[in-house]
Amino acid sequence: MSKKKQKLELTWIGKDARPKLEPRILIEDPELSCHAKERRSDDDIFDNILIHGDNLLALKALEAEYTGKVKCIYIDPPYNTGNAFEHYDDGIEHSLWLSLMRDRLEILRTLLADDGFICCHIDDSEGHYLKVLLDDVFGRGNYQTTLYVQVRYAKKTLKQDMNFHKQIEMVHVYRKEYGAIPNLPEKKSSFDKFTFYVHEHAKGREIELGGKKVIVFSKDEFEIKKDLGSEDGRKEIWASGSILDGNSSGRFFRDFLAGRYDDDGYGVLYKVYGIGDDKFDSRYFTGPKKIGATKGKYYQGVPMAQLRDANAVKTSPIENFYDLAGAFGNCRLEGGVDFRSGKKPEALLEIILKHFSDPGDLVLDSFGGSGSTVAAAHKMRRRWITVEIGEQAKTHIAPRLTRIVNNEDMTGISEQVDWNGGGGFLYYRLAPSLLEKDKYGNWIISKEYNAAMLAEALCKNMGFTYAPSQDENEYWRHGHSTETDFIFVTTASMTHSALRKLSEDVGPDRTLLVCCKAFNAKTDAFDNLTIKKIPHAVLSKCEWGRDDYSLNVANLPMAKSDEEIERERMKEELPLFAKEEE
Repeated sequence: MSKKKQKLELTWIGKDARPKLEPRILIEDPELSCHAKERRSDDDIFDNILIHGDNLLALKALEAEYTGKVKCIYIDPPYNTGNAFEHYDDGIEHSLWLSLMRDRLEILRTLLADDGFICCHIDDSEGHYLKVLLDDVFGRGNYQTTLYVQVRYAKKTLKQDMNFHKQIEMVHVYRKEYGAIPNLPEKKSSFDKFTFYVHEHAKGREIELGGKKVIVFSKDEFEIKKDLGSEDGRKEIWASGSILDGNSSGRFFRDFLAGRYDDDGYGVLYKVYGIGDDKFDSRYFTGPKKIGATKGKYYQGVPMAQLRDANAVKTSPIENFYDLAGAFGNCRLEGGVDFRSGKKPEALLEIILKHFSDPGDLVLDSFGGSGSTVAAAHKMRRRWITVEIGEQAKTHIAPRLTRIVNNEDMTGISEQVDWNGGGGFLYYRLAPSLLEKDKYGNWIISKEYNAAMLAEALCKNMGFTYAPSQDENEYWRHGHSTETDFIFVTTASMTHSALRKLSEDVGPDRTLLVCCKAFNAKTDAFDNLTIKKIPHAVLSKCEWGRDDYSLNVANLPMAKSDEEIERERMKEELPLFAKEEE
């Protein structure tokens, strides 16, 4: 019998195939970056990031600097429905979709802070497979909930020939690690529900029930009035259902008052002493008012704990259903950008961001779309990063965020959060691949890389932090991995004497990785130097020259259709048929 430990997991064709991603550098396009001319408040954030490029490569590019720093991730990936959207080709063969999502989710988990959350928006085409995939990547124990969102009205037909009307989409929510706590809805203590006031018009009749003194008032000996809530008011509660077992008042009604209409009549009031935790020394109960009725009520005063701390804040669970059909129906032009299919309203993102992040936290959306996530994040004063491979990074997201920065957008949640402009963002594009092939098929450094770009790229590929020294005497300090370990990148050929001088400058207490075009020395000639040739030093580290890992059907090999499979089968069988006829 095999002793191999098995686990429950989702599997698919090609699951074990994983890309070897190149950690690209980012290049700013200053003309598309935007910053407010002046600081509007101390909460203004200027270092937000918009990246135009493949989101898997972009996530890899962010890994070195942002691992463990993102508080909230919201993604809205293509749903894999087979429908052709205006900005996306959304029909990807199932196994490819799962592989591409898995690769992204694994890096997203790396970027997420230990107390962070990821929220994945999807519909039922792949939603349940995505749930199992998220279990695999984040751990089933870190699943928090699924938020169900009504995105269209029941009578709004998508297509006349559809058998089922899709009104609901879902957002799977996972935490990174145990201990992450969302922001629960809060409500300040108030007396709003304590609006009932009991007026006694007679002394009533005294009896004893359950060892407690009870005064019985007939229906003409008292009056219950409703007024503004106050600390002297009482809250009306039905003595029925779970209440009968859940607290002392419910149990007292169940055990001693429920059947007393034969003794006391209908519509009476009971004043029971020595029960409850409010400011009063008694609690009022009413019995059934008419023949056949069995239910009653009791009137509870403001709890003492609430009276002691009138400013106390109570929390309640986060709801898991939201009717946002109106917001979805009216968000087409939100933010001043027309995005007909797949656009999410800022109202949805406001709900997610308030529960899973705080002002100043870093929010990430790697499927930027029309920019709704970061539009809401900017207005809610979160730091943000978004990635978009399509041209809408330039045509939709950048203009939308520019209008927000300049206080020219009052759509979405602007009024709700009292937005008045400010902050800014940096617009980046992914650098081209570091290596390219020459006319002979040999890998060489891309001609688009200057010395600074090359140094930064080698730092990423070799696991160093890019931090060029400002001291001209330490020209060789392009980056560091520790306080005493550095990297030097050059396209020059290093002679033995040049390396010796470099070794002397570095000194015996520090080490240096030298990446150069060629060198004339033994690799172990200097104790404090490690010498490597480029591009050979990085050639086997990743896939070079690949710019697109997107979930765009046009860029991916597709599974063969049933018709294609049948045609191929018939071709294989034709010779056999011919032999049988002979």
